Amino acid sequence: MSNHHANSSDFSSNAASIQRLGWDNAPRQMAFSAWINQQIHTYGLDLNSLSHASADASFRRYFRIASANATFIVMDAPPDKENCQPFVDIATLLMNAGVRVPRILSWDTALGFMLLDDLGQHTMMQHLSDGSDSKPLAMFEQAIDTLLSVQTVKPPDWLGTYDDALLRRELGLFEDWYIQSHLNVSLTASQEQQLHAVYDRLVSCNLAAPTVFVHRDFMPRNLMVSDDGHQAGLGVLDFQDAVHGPITYDIASLMRDAFISWDEDFCLDITVRYWHKARAAGLLDFEDWHSDFGAFYRAVEWMGLQRHLKVAGIFARLTLRDHKPKYLADTPRFIHYIRSTASRYRELFPLLRLLDDLEGTAPVSAYSFGRL
Repeated sequence: MSNHHANSSDFSSNAASIQRLGWDNAPRQMAFSAWINQQIHTYGLDLNSLSHASADASFRRYFRIASANATFIVMDAPPDKENCQPFVDIATLLMNAGVRVPRILSWDTALGFMLLDDLGQHTMMQHLSDGSDSKPLAMFEQAIDTLLSVQTVKPPDWLGTYDDALLRRELGLFEDWYIQSHLNVSLTASQEQQLHAVYDRLVSCNLAAPTVFVHRDFMPRNLMVSDDGHQAGLGVLDFQDAVHGPITYDIASLMRDAFISWDEDFCLDITVRYWHKARAAGLLDFEDWHSDFGAFYRAVEWMGLQRHLKVAGIFARLTLRDHKPKYLADTPRFIHYIRSTASRYRELFPLLRLLDDLEGTAPVSAYSFGRL
């Protein structure tokens, strides 16, 4: 009788631990319950420790679960909405190159459940924004070294390419989702011509850059700080959309972040440090980039502008289509990036004028780069 009561109690406790994660449908919750119980037996996991780790802009969810002497990450990626194969393939590629990425311990391909080792409980973003790291320079030095270890990975033939079509498709998100859907504005023929002329300049500049392995979302939220301090380098997450593309992309992502801003002097300092190390690694043997930091920095800014236009569109789409309004709160940061970059280059002035027209604002002659 006592055993029966104990088993019933365990079952209720297990069910409650899984239930509190929140589920859209009962069959998926039941499938997860069966799968996680297999992992409990294999890895000695404590189901009572199961808790939310994070969520991202996709349909993936992440949970953390502990054993007696380690923690693990559980990924919930519904296969009808998320394809995990690129994550697995690229994780293997990066791990073989010595980059710290999660090891895949168990993967149910049909259900989209995955058990990973845990790279740490704190992101670089948390260290930078909660005041626990008073020396951001040292942290960014680590990020630069990690980025170079990613960029020196030889892109395999099966990796997608950041080509003309992809760049233009991403830029189209700004017009479709930010201008038309969010601002509810239809461009005139003249405005559309001006915008597309800017797109042409950006695409031409970005496609001219040397190409490397591009993470595509290399920013402090996706870099993990080792809890024990013994691991070399930052852990890297969210690499499943990696492509073979412009070397300027990831350094632009790092220094013009979606969720945290730095003053211009700091951005220049870190980018110069990256430039020196990338030159030493033989990655900047292109035109005068090896000797002229200004030429390289211009290309980084133009690549960053392409990304900012894309992300402004994505954040609007996340709010309007996917009902995730928290992302749109960071849109002013991106419009600020777009304006400050466009104001520095005469070829981009038409974009500045278009933003003035769209937002009904007067031109501004100076910009603040303070941490926002």
